[in-house]
Amino acid sequence: MKVGGKGRPTPTRREAEAAAKARAKTPRTRKEMQAAQRAARSQSSQTVRQAMKTGDEKNYPARDRGPERRFIRDYVDARFSLIELVIPLLLVTMILGYSGNDGLRNIGNTVLMVTVLLVIVDMVLLRFRIRREMARRFPESSTKGQTYYAITRAMQMKFMRLPKAQVKIGQRLPDSYK
Repeated sequence: MKVGGKGRPTPTRREAEAAAKARAKTPRTRKEMQAAQRAARSQSSQTVRQAMKTGDEKNYPARDRGPERRFIRDYVDARFSLIELVIPLLLVTMILGYSGNDGLRNIGNTVLMVTVLLVIVDMVLLRFRIRREMARRFPESSTKGQTYYAITRAMQMKFMRLPKAQVKIGQRLPDSYK
């Protein structure tokens, strides 16, 4: 195979004409048209879902594309977030609440309120840190919507985030995201 080639053989005239006819063939009825649109939507969403799992950024939805969004995802994924502890603490709180003991129920409620307050403080700190890092790394870009993207990503548990995390907790981030 020659360098710079297209990586596949040139189609024969018969194959090219058959492909052109297939592309030009329009659905005749409304039902066929809806079926074709449904199939196209299904294929498109399947491609996006696969890209979100594998990290293929060219097939991401528009809201997740670009170096700024990649940096935000990596920044959020590289830090430990208190939201990771919420589910276990909710289970403990629920057990304490149903224990029947008023003292344990009060302890459970206190743990729940303290956890909620700590998560709110963590999100506020994340907002300030992400804005500072965005201004340092991407001085020419707008920060509009960036902190919302970071906070909504941080509010999800790590294993549920899409696009999937590409960095580990505590991993050093690259200096450039161009």
